Amino acid sequence: MRMVALLANAAFDSETTELLGAAFEAAWEKLKTAGTLAEGSDAALTRELLAKRIIEMAKRGERNPDRLVENALDHLARSQATSHSAITLG
Repeated sequence: MRMVALLANAAFDSETTELLGAAFEAAWEKLKTAGTLAEGSDAALTRELLAKRIIEMAKRGERNPDRLVENALDHLARSQATSHSAITLG
């Protein structure tokens, strides 16, 4: 799912939309640089989770691109840790 599709249900001006897109791309690049990208459908899910978190933070008023990126990456890491724990415990 593309970030643009997720933004369809949100009301952001064009400047904010550009900022969110840039934050998303920066977060994705950090994952690529770290070598922690999943393949195939897992990559699509990862991209969707990042985008949704960035949009959620923007809806709460966050506009600092660095904080958007770091929060999205932290959220993703916590989500992955929780899913790994559930698999291990389940």
